[in-house]
Amino acid sequence: MTTEAPKTIIDVRTIAPRDRHPLIFGTFASLAPDEALLLINDHDPKPLYYQFQAELGGQFSWEYLETGPDAWRVRISRVAACCA
Repeated sequence: MTTEAPKTIIDVRTIAPRDRHPLIFGTFASLAPDEALLLINDHDPKPLYYQFQAELGGQFSWEYLETGPDAWRVRISRVAACCA
């Protein structure tokens, strides 16, 4: 895993809740292998993690960088495909 700061930052604190997950998944889909996005939220995005697990299990990594109380910051990385 890289310690480089993600170039893509999504701060969903001012985005309507119904628009958050589509934005996050769309942005994640545009990442190249080994790239990451930084998600900033006003609460623990655990339901989002479970959605990632259900839809993209094995294709991402999830790392909490900050865990509240005012902001949660999570690095979501696209995992490079493994061996052929």
